[in-house]
Amino acid sequence: MTKNRLEAFSDGVLAIIITIMVLEFKTPEGSTWEDLKPLLPKFLSYALSFIYVGIYWNNHHHMFHIVKKINGKVLWANLHLLFWLSLIPFITGWIGENHTAKFPIMLYGIILLMSGFSFSVLQKIIIKLEGKESVISKAIGNGYKEKISLLSYLIAVGIAFYWPIISLAIYIMVAIMWFIPDKRIEKMID
Repeated sequence: MTKNRLEAFSDGVLAIIITIMVLEFKTPEGSTWEDLKPLLPKFLSYALSFIYVGIYWNNHHHMFHIVKKINGKVLWANLHLLFWLSLIPFITGWIGENHTAKFPIMLYGIILLMSGFSFSVLQKIIIKLEGKESVISKAIGNGYKEKISLLSYLIAVGIAFYWPIISLAIYIMVAIMWFIPDKRIEKMID
């Protein structure tokens, strides 16, 4: 099996996810800066979700750049990841409408948690297929960033009913952690 179709399909799904998110924006009735103010929460939730989708696309791209082979388990694990990522437009729109509401912020965290978990599962399946001495296994190492992310999402989900703003801050901090370029895979290629 070649990885080209998996990469092309994944790229297409991620592009559609971003497109759906931006289509949630409706133009304001007026033509002043004041008319844009009600769109600010929607824009901020869109920006955070856009960054998350971009992070997943970037890491997916890097990972499959070094992957040598795939099988049916990899295909299904990739679909599992895409399922959770495909829910991001829904939750982004909901948070945009209810930006400080507890349940949407908690559900956002659950979707981020499951996306992170499914990405980790995909990595583990690829590592098992390619072996412990593979480039990807060496690049991922102990997966500290992945573990910190999952733990952070879990904490944020747990506190969302009490302090939803703190949960949002945690989601932003995790995005910043991943936004800073991760050189683990690039070091293995150079």
